Amino acid sequence: MSFWSVLKLAFLSLNRNKTRSFLTALGIIIGVSSVITMVGLGQGAYSSVQDQISKMGTALIMVVPGSQSRGGFMGGMGTLTTLTEDDATAVGQECESIRDVCPVVRTSAQVVYASQNWSTSIQGTTDAFLKVRAWNIASGRFLTLQEARGGGKVCVLGKTVSDNLFGDVDPIGKVIRIKKMPFEVIGILESRGQTGMGQDQDDVIIAPLTTIQRRMMGITNLNMIMLSATSDEAVEAAKKEITRVLRRRHKLQDKDSEDFQIRTQADMAAMAGSTLGIIAALLGSVASVSLLVGGIGIMNIMLVSVTERTREIGIRMAIGARGRDILIQFLIEAMTLSGAGGAVGICIGIGLTNIITKFTEWPTLISLPAVVTSFVFSGLVGIFFGLYPAWKASNLDPIDALRFE
Repeated sequence: MSFWSVLKLAFLSLNRNKTRSFLTALGIIIGVSSVITMVGLGQGAYSSVQDQISKMGTALIMVVPGSQSRGGFMGGMGTLTTLTEDDATAVGQECESIRDVCPVVRTSAQVVYASQNWSTSIQGTTDAFLKVRAWNIASGRFLTLQEARGGGKVCVLGKTVSDNLFGDVDPIGKVIRIKKMPFEVIGILESRGQTGMGQDQDDVIIAPLTTIQRRMMGITNLNMIMLSATSDEAVEAAKKEITRVLRRRHKLQDKDSEDFQIRTQADMAAMAGSTLGIIAALLGSVASVSLLVGGIGIMNIMLVSVTERTREIGIRMAIGARGRDILIQFLIEAMTLSGAGGAVGICIGIGLTNIITKFTEWPTLISLPAVVTSFVFSGLVGIFFGLYPAWKASNLDPIDALRFE
């Protein structure tokens, strides 16, 4: 028999049992659509995080205090109070690869305006904040050097804070209270939206460093020093220069470890990429289990089909069909079920990811490699799980097959 004759017979056999063929392919459909959706969610989150990090500028460098050890227990990053404003000034003056320096202290507080209140993050910083963070002002103005250093009671609101406290009212010139301390609103930050991990970047208030640090928090140290390198290529050189300056200022010996940590955008992107990559792989792996279940369903139905069509197989062998013809026919039936299920599953998976993006605003990304891999894998599942039933059918004895009832 020619290949096309065998192919035609395979399709006719599947067509005789439409409902059973559909239910068999349903396992593959669910498996492929699950893989497409899960991988799309994972890759969407990864892409969103990388995009948010790149928007902050690849030349951004952050220096944070190190971890404190007490009784053999590490307190975690930032538990030391080793960074000071003088450190920030020294780094800015002595590091040739650094363009701008921005000392930062952070706290959280309840903010009140009239009858409205909102709990948010408060950052005390200087006039260099916008340059270092590559952020813009939507309306009003930002802090001046005199306000930042002189303990002025002015602030700039993030879009989320502005919307929750003022609604449609223009907040510029209004006075809000942060921990019972009055602050005049002088500007609104441009909206940045959420990060890929769901953190709202607009839920923040920016105020003068000295005011937040000394009057509100009662400290003299810094929570962070943010810096921008002169160029992307100068980031590594800047890290070495910062390390050299801070080690000298903190009087650290060669054998002493740093009491601070330096993080760059490349470091954060790699860390986030590694974490989200593992999550995406896990999601895809879990979803792939349903593909294997679908493959087992194909094997089960094909074995039933071999049993039901034993006399048909015997008649075909008696009139000249070779074992290879029988093998190819049953393999084609299994591959058709899995291939058709894979194609339908891809369409459903793409549709589901679009629905998720539309109604939940969760970032998704459908990549061509994921689609192609899912389809190829579904075909391989059909071959793998259809091979044994096809081999069993091709090795039937024609005489025994003709006697089968």
